[in-house]
Formats: sequence, structure tokens, C-alpha cells
Amino acid sequence: MITNAIQALTRVGQMMRTKARVGQTPHHVARDHGNWRLLRFLPDRPRHRRPILMVPSMINRWYVLDLMPGRSLVEYLVDEGFTVDVIDWGAPRREDRYLRLEEVAGATLGRAIRASAQDAGADRPHVLGYCMGGTLTAMHAAVHPEAMASLTTLAAPVRAAGILADWTRSPAFDARALVDAFGNVPWPILQASFLLLRPTLTPSKVAFLWDRAIRGPWNEDFIDGFLAKEKWANDNVSMPGEVFRAWVEDIYRDDMLVEGGMRIDGIPVRLEQITTPLHALTFADDYIVPEESAEPLVEMAASTDKVHLHLPGGHVGAVVSKGAKHHLWPLLSSFWADRDEAPKAQPLRSLA
Repeated sequence: MITNAIQALTRVGQMMRTKARVGQTPHHVARDHGNWRLLRFLPDRPRHRRPILMVPSMINRWYVLDLMPGRSLVEYLVDEGFTVDVIDWGAPRREDRYLRLEEVAGATLGRAIRASAQDAGADRPHVLGYCMGGTLTAMHAAVHPEAMASLTTLAAPVRAAGILADWTRSPAFDARALVDAFGNVPWPILQASFLLLRPTLTPSKVAFLWDRAIRGPWNEDFIDGFLAKEKWANDNVSMPGEVFRAWVEDIYRDDMLVEGGMRIDGIPVRLEQITTPLHALTFADDYIVPEESAEPLVEMAASTDKVHLHLPGGHVGAVVSKGAKHHLWPLLSSFWADRDEAPKAQPLRSLA
């Protein structure tokens, strides 16, 4: 038994040293703005007029939405006949420390939204924001509700709650000093902070791996999924300094997004001005963005077409697990399909 365990651990170690294959759904770069790109995924058989623009968090890699075959929200939607665009934020350059949160939520998202719609020949895209991306898209929708056919937010914080609220609101935490020291806030500091939210997370992963893949029968599919998720979880990027400061001080510490104190292009960002169809999803085991962190968006938005679902699962697992294909993804697809138009039939070319 010990020999078998050692062999299994050695095999897992070898697999971990080779990069997991992630982001495999075919796509091309539709726009390249230097510090961010717009990636486009086209269906073989389009069945919907409006594209879906996905906005991930700025501190995580985009491919969490296209993790691997069978665990890819993008792959699922493309198979459903949707054109999907995804923002790849890239990594901040040294000068990006001065990039403001309102620029990202305003001008940058505006460019991506217009490009997504224009290239698809549609009036507006459906927009999905995941985690921090959901906060940014909600800010944009509060100032430009006419720009989106609908807004879907996955675990999107609009105010601090839980342990993160305690940390960021502590007088001992000086966000400005951190930015002054580093410029862009290094990803190892950000990653360490999230690990401290659940100090037992790493040993629990080891125990789970042992139970599922080593002590029991070897499960190739489980190992592939585990490695892909771990690659993403450890492939983070730094955060632009001024964006970090505004995130901590304005949104988390001073509650300015809920209170209406933030601005885009000089226009107040008021969540009660959101009128676009809204689909907000929160997850029961999400310790990063608990329900009370995201709920004010649902309560305050003026949308007459408004759906809030509180589902089982965690911040990441609910989106990329094998079960998501049977639960979360069909809910998203149905929401967009019910608020969309079929593409116009193309006239047949004459053979004469």
C-alpha cells in the first residue's frame, strides 16, 4: 500500500510539473489595446443575434471561464450557438499604477462593449461580470444602462462583508502605503491575503487529493480537473496601484459604491439607475464574496426584469465544476436566450 501511495504521489508530482492544458476553446484576438485584449470565440452554427461579453476579475487570468474541455463555460455557450467575447486584462505595466478604477469601469469597458456589439452586427451585447468584473460592469450599467442588452453578475461584490470587511476597515491597514511602496500591488501579496481567508485550504486540498486520487482508484479525469484549477489558482497577476487603492478605500472601506459617491466621467455612479435586465448570482459557500456583499446590487437596481439566484457552491467551484454544466450554465444560457433574437437568415446565393 505504501509503495502504491508513493508511486501515485510521484505520478501526481510529475503531472504538476507539466503545465495543465487550459483555455483550449478555439478563439482569436478581436482587439489588442496593449494592456488588455478582447478574445473572440465563434460558434460553428450561430443561433443567437447578440454576443455575450465576459468580464473577469483584474487579478485573475481570464481562462477560468474556459478552464478545460468539459469544464468550460465558454465552450458550453459556443456549443449553444452564442458568440462569446472575453476580456483578457493581461498584466499591468509599471505606468499602469496610475490607472484609475473609473477609467476601467468607464472608457475601457465602453470600448469592449461597443466592439463586441459592432463586430457581431448587434445593437447591444449581453454582459457577464465575474467577481471584480461584476463590480466593474455594474458601475458601467449604472451610468450607461442603454449599452447592455442584459447584465449578469457572478459573485460580484459591491460592498465589503465578512473577514475582508474587517481587514480593509482596520486602521492598521494602509492601502496607500502599500501602493507607494510597490506601485502595482504584487500578486503574491494578493494571493497570500486570499489564502489567509481560509488557512486550512492548502492542507485540505492535499487531503482531498489523497482521498480521491491516491488512496482510492486512480481517476485521470479528476486529476486533470484538479491540475487545471490549481494552475489557474496559482497564475495570478498584480493589481494596478490606483485601482487597488480605490477598491479598498472607496468601495470596501467607505462604501462609496452603495452610497453613490463614485463617478465615471464626472457622472455619479448610482446603482438605482441600473435599468437593464439583471441576473445576479451568489453562492452559498462563497467566503470571498458572501451573499451580503453582493445583495445590495439586487436590492438597489431599478430593473423591472430582475432575477437573483443564491446557489450551492463556492466562489470558483460553482463556475468550473463538472456539475456546473448541469446547473449553473443552463441557467445562464436560458436567461440570455430568452432575452435575445435569432440571427437573420442569410439569403441563398444563386447558382446560375
